[in-house]
Amino acid sequence: MIYFAIICAAVALISFVNFIMYGADKRAAVRGKWRIPERVLLGTSLCGGALGGILGMIVFRHKTKKAAFIIVNACGLLYQAGILIGLGIYLI
Repeated sequence: MIYFAIICAAVALISFVNFIMYGADKRAAVRGKWRIPERVLLGTSLCGGALGGILGMIVFRHKTKKAAFIIVNACGLLYQAGILIGLGIYLI
């Protein structure tokens, strides 16, 4: 049970960090400053931050027209949910 809670907390933290990164990148884009590389945003989405990536896209209206971001975040969310559900069944 405790392991499942730790894993969920880690995924939530990564998603929160990814959400903040989308906001920071949008702010930098508006101001014409240095940007966070797309591969970093996409990589963070694949490594547990898909929910934060999707929320960042919606809230900040950022990267919403790029198919790669929509696909990676959607696929990431599906596989992360599947893993968490599977672990939940196994560990609880």
